[in-house]
Amino acid sequence: MTLKQDAAPGQVSFASDPLRPVRIWLYGLAAFVLLIVVVGGITRLTGSGLSITSWKPLSGVIPPLNQAEWEAEFEAYRQIPQYAVLNSWMSLDDFKFIFFWEWLHRFVARFLGVLFIIPFVVFLFQKRLSRDLAWPLFGLFVLGGFQGALGWWMVSSGLTELTSVSQYRLAAHLTAAALLFVALIYVARSLSPGRVLGRVTGFHMTTAVLLLVLMTLQIGAGAFVAGLDAGMGYQTWPLMDGAVIPGGLFAMEPAWRNLFENALTVQFIHRGIAYLIVAYTAYLVWRRNSDGGFGGVHGWLPRIGAIVLLQVGLGVATLLMSVPIGLAVGHQALAFMLAGLSVAYIADMRRVR
Repeated sequence: MTLKQDAAPGQVSFASDPLRPVRIWLYGLAAFVLLIVVVGGITRLTGSGLSITSWKPLSGVIPPLNQAEWEAEFEAYRQIPQYAVLNSWMSLDDFKFIFFWEWLHRFVARFLGVLFIIPFVVFLFQKRLSRDLAWPLFGLFVLGGFQGALGWWMVSSGLTELTSVSQYRLAAHLTAAALLFVALIYVARSLSPGRVLGRVTGFHMTTAVLLLVLMTLQIGAGAFVAGLDAGMGYQTWPLMDGAVIPGGLFAMEPAWRNLFENALTVQFIHRGIAYLIVAYTAYLVWRRNSDGGFGGVHGWLPRIGAIVLLQVGLGVATLLMSVPIGLAVGHQALAFMLAGLSVAYIADMRRVR
């Protein structure tokens, strides 16, 4: 296979840009991770996450194909607390609906591994990947595989005593997905050819990294909200339970449990981090506007600011409308996109420096 092809004036050919297919592949993987997150959100919101009670990495790709296999899967589901406490009314047809979403979530997650390893091997064979690039990319493959194990660890928490998965494990699973997503975007953006213009100081880099940290923290906080169904309560804004700072934030003992197990406190924290991100982003935009404007690499900042405001509006709408699936999944996906924009900004600043 030859890499050379004709290019129009001003365009980069494959011959002069051998990493272009690698970048396309990495961006495609990031988009696929986002798809997995969306399907996972639907799985969570439809109460489907515990419908498959075993983990079969290979044979689990094939869903039940006949009545006997469906009955066996349904019988296994009948043995867990979620069925006995919440879903004893279910028929086999009802079970098939929730089974589909969990099966689809696992299927697309498995397929991500295929989408990674085959092009990775091809690029190695074509010598597009240097050793300094190949090893970090292989590390991302390992992180993706770890996500699969983490997902089963999460599901297993709801099979014996709980009627849903542990919010701690859900937060770990979603945060790890966010780290994989931003790592893919960062590597892809770092491989872009050409020169990036602008003046970058340590202040710019440090403040952008802090913004990314806040966004990742907010994704984890959102997972605790989802894990406790905290969005189904206190559905008013801007007040919460009739107050700016509601009572009962530290009703549990010991106090630290409230941060992770008290639905009121968990939602309050999620709101608070959102306000902090808005204020911090506004400060960065104001500071940059006063210090040279948004030319070159800093053109990312106003885009990030606009999407932050959209995300807040989407979050408020999700809460006030009692967490409809479409809005809730969109809110989660947009959080990942914001993190992706932030890490692209960081990658471009590193290219400047």
